Amino acid sequence: MGGMGQITLDSCNSRWVFDPDRLRYRRVPQGPRLGVRMAAAEWNPYHELCIDPLSDAFTVVLNDAGTRMLRSWRHRQGVCPQCGATGTAELSVEDIAHVEGG
Repeated sequence: MGGMGQITLDSCNSRWVFDPDRLRYRRVPQGPRLGVRMAAAEWNPYHELCIDPLSDAFTVVLNDAGTRMLRSWRHRQGVCPQCGATGTAELSVEDIAHVEGG
């Protein structure tokens, strides 16, 4: 086979890994211990992966007829237009104490 390698896309709440040579994917929720969950995640078959070059959207077509699909959007650093996340900021000990009422 051609050996395209894996394609990894991060949505706001999941990491999607696609194996185009074998037409399989796995979706793993983001968060702590992602590597452990990634190793345990099962592979699922898919028919086609469509990535919209004009937006952050991608569609996973699950069957030949195109009647079963999953659609998501890539998460963006900075201010994500999908989830509104602004990333994490560094806080000082004084900031934490202020928030905790100390």
